[in-house]
Amino acid sequence: MALAYIGLGSNLSDNIDGHIVVAPKAQLSKALDSLSLHSQISLIKVSSFYQTPPIGPGEQADYINAVAQLETQLTPIQLLDYLQSIEQQQGRVRNIRWGARTLDLDILLYDQLVQDSERLTLPHPRMHERGFVLAPLTEIEPQLCLPNGENIVALLANCSMQGIVKL
Repeated sequence: MALAYIGLGSNLSDNIDGHIVVAPKAQLSKALDSLSLHSQISLIKVSSFYQTPPIGPGEQADYINAVAQLETQLTPIQLLDYLQSIEQQQGRVRNIRWGARTLDLDILLYDQLVQDSERLTLPHPRMHERGFVLAPLTEIEPQLCLPNGENIVALLANCSMQGIVKL
């Protein structure tokens, strides 16, 4: 079984599930439920939710972010495919890079694998500079190091935490 860390984020509600409005916190909870239901995924830990300012174009609402630790028998690409299917089921539309979204699920780390392919880069290429990823990751696994040996607590110390609020 591989140990993986998944970043979760949402800043849009969506009309899904028979036109019921699903708010960002509920989007994350629903995604976590989907992860826990997969027969080849065991959800181990989930961070608190964090309200974070948006990064990206245009006026956007604040995000709700979290990190989940899981064990999986899926390969990295199989896991990516499953995460993208959850995003799609929850109304994710990919039209503007870093734009507002109903749900964003990213593989941050997959064991200590280093990979750079057309579809997937591991570890996540910008996680080391994002407080909204490192804060929840540090909450659930403060001793964690990236494949290059950098400790996430030290990386978090170099990130801005301005506007990031633990809920």
